[in-house]
Amino acid sequence: MKAKVYVTLKKGVLDPQGKAVANALETMGYKEVKGLRIGKFIEIELDGASQKDGEKRVKEMCEKLLANTVVEDYRIEIV
Repeated sequence: MKAKVYVTLKKGVLDPQGKAVANALETMGYKEVKGLRIGKFIEIELDGASQKDGEKRVKEMCEKLLANTVVEDYRIEIV
């Protein structure tokens, strides 16, 4: 089983890296870019767990290490 975890900054949290990339794209001629935010994508291979247990364990991982829940949100997909 595989878990896909998407970590993004919460709305209202400044994203200087995203701002820098958006500015660089505009400088390169991509004028249609009006906003950009940078996040993380994490794939986790899980062994021997049911989908429900796997999701629970990955949630624990996110809360303890993978996401800074003060400034970041996360979303989990189990496939």
